[in-house]
Amino acid sequence: MPQPTARTGAQLLVDQLRIQEVNRVFCVPGESYLAVLDALHDARDIRLITCRQEGGAAMMAEAYGKLTGRPGICMVTRGPGATNASAGLHVAMQDSTPMILFVGQVARTSTEREAFQELDYRRNFAQLAKWTAQIDDPARVPEFVGRAFRIATSGRPGPVVLAVPEDMLNEPTTATDGQRVEPLRTEAGPQRVARLAELLRRAHRPLVLLGGSGWTEAAVEAMQCFAMRNSLPVATTFRRQDRFDNTHPCYAGDVGIGINPKLAQRIRESDLLLVVGARLGEAATSGYRLIDIPVPHQVFIHIHPDEEELGKVYQPSWAIHADVASAAQALADLDLGETCRQRWRPWAEAANADYLAFLEPLPAPGGLHLGRMIRWLSESLPQDAVICNGAGNFATWVHRYYRYRRLGTQLAPISGSMGYGLPAAISAALQHPERTVVCVAGDGDFMMTSQELSTAVQYRLPVVILIVNNGMYGTIRTHQERHYPGRTIATDLVNPDFVLLAHAHGAHAERVERTEDFPAAFERARSSRRPAVLELAVDPEAITIGQSLSEIRKAAMSAQRP
Repeated sequence: MPQPTARTGAQLLVDQLRIQEVNRVFCVPGESYLAVLDALHDARDIRLITCRQEGGAAMMAEAYGKLTGRPGICMVTRGPGATNASAGLHVAMQDSTPMILFVGQVARTSTEREAFQELDYRRNFAQLAKWTAQIDDPARVPEFVGRAFRIATSGRPGPVVLAVPEDMLNEPTTATDGQRVEPLRTEAGPQRVARLAELLRRAHRPLVLLGGSGWTEAAVEAMQCFAMRNSLPVATTFRRQDRFDNTHPCYAGDVGIGINPKLAQRIRESDLLLVVGARLGEAATSGYRLIDIPVPHQVFIHIHPDEEELGKVYQPSWAIHADVASAAQALADLDLGETCRQRWRPWAEAANADYLAFLEPLPAPGGLHLGRMIRWLSESLPQDAVICNGAGNFATWVHRYYRYRRLGTQLAPISGSMGYGLPAAISAALQHPERTVVCVAGDGDFMMTSQELSTAVQYRLPVVILIVNNGMYGTIRTHQERHYPGRTIATDLVNPDFVLLAHAHGAHAERVERTEDFPAAFERARSSRRPAVLELAVDPEAITIGQSLSEIRKAAMSAQRP
């Protein structure tokens, strides 16, 4: 029997990525993993995307995980490279996204000496990853990589960190390859689904709430059939709006920051909550005040792929440990009967009517009305357009006025990380070059990862970037004016000329100051077929959808007067 051919640890690692069908790696190159970069030189089926900062690279990998359900792969160098990447790692952890971060490490002979850029990644990333390990033996590369893929994709998906010492990567081994890893799936058993159906039939005001990761197009379609067949109102959690067609007659809106007050009241009045996939974090529960802790007053049915999430905060009346794909299919087959449909139909219709009324843009100060622009995008873009955003007050307009039609069209961080929109848009454009990809960013938000505009230009990605420029960190200014009116500090921004900045990168760019000028400017940007920036000059007074800056300050000052 022929002996296996000797390969270095780096060559073996790249071969394992190929076995896992990895087709794209995001990186900032570093000397600590030069051997891997050299091995990737010969891996023509893996495209290496060179980024400008490790945080942006990690966010691109995280967005890949959201879009595909397979781990996004990011490679960075030791020390500052790894700590920079932690921003994207945190997004993956809080957003339950499969991702693997490979970190070049100091040579094994130098560990525990505080060598150049040395860190103990097991300690450093203990709370930011599902598993963190270091591969000290090249023969164990297939074992560690296979385990990383299994952990990243199974149960509640999330990130894994593997440190790879530079001398290990150059050491030869005759180890054999692993095999492709499929995620472990947990199916919804018929007895538990039967009990769920029994509880549902007793309800008078049920509401379905969808969220989490692991969704497929088939699962979304199954949930839509389930809702339609049984006249059930369906809402989505914070930044998971693409889990259900927002134009579906059963759609009730999203449960997140800036929630429709009528939807919030409807949740409080419900007598049964069926939660599928969501872990019900702070943003999806209005600071844990929307649903009672630890025992909701409603009958609470919770379906989640990770058994540790069931009862972690909210104790369910009935728990089903299952992945969303199998659960959705099991629910699609349920017909709860005409009596239930007649009882629930007015409740569902009213929920949808409240959602539709909430879509009407409110008056806003200034010549550029962000709500009307988002509505125009929603009505004009193809159904498969991908909308990406980071964090800031500007995002509330996107979440309220854009109607998501298909899974994989919303890329936004549940973690609330600034700077996410542009890296996510780059990742989306690489994954779906045939689609329209739009990044909506605040001015402070954009500047967090603005250097990745060079990445978009380098790879000729026709992303359209809308920079909502009001010259401040708007979310923090809002909080300051509400709690310390007239005493603002550290929230004013002196921005570059974004048009000149974009031109310097080689992108198309324009400044838009009036609502009526936006459609034509957007079409010029899209037709340029290269990265394009539209700077939107928004009045600083238009800081929230419902209140101006002056109104917030005035109300806060009035409340403080004796």
